[in-house]
Amino acid sequence: MKDLDSYLNDHLAGSISALELIEHWAEAHKTEPLGRFFVAIGTEIKADQETLRGIMRTLAVEESKVRKAGAWAAEKLGRARLIIAGNEPGSLGLVLTLEGLIMGVTGKKLLWGSLAAATLPALNTYKFEQLQRRAEQQIERIEAERISAARQAFTRAPGSS
Repeated sequence: MKDLDSYLNDHLAGSISALELIEHWAEAHKTEPLGRFFVAIGTEIKADQETLRGIMRTLAVEESKVRKAGAWAAEKLGRARLIIAGNEPGSLGLVLTLEGLIMGVTGKKLLWGSLAAATLPALNTYKFEQLQRRAEQQIERIEAERISAARQAFTRAPGSS
């Protein structure tokens, strides 16, 4: 079970980092459609995080304080790079943020598939196919925002910023 403990804690750490980043963007753009998008996607990711925590409790997997702290710190360091790249709609920072979220949600989708494949009797009550579909829907919505952000960021006149 040590490998499973590590795997679940890695995904929990990733969700902590993602939610920190989402919260930053939601707050920075709270009166704009972009802020509302981040609030909505954040609410879903928080629900998925709670599902993961429930799975960890069911399997008696202890949350790693070190991994959670590391995820928090990594997000803060990563955010500095994003601020340099831009913190507004149509910025490279937004494009990079959305690409990172797509990678994270793709990982979450794979997590649900791995747990379904493991066929652990203790997890029979979890609807992994439904969780995978929700992750796919999240990816589609984030991708639509990413395409819009990339279009804005990369179609400006050369030399403008």
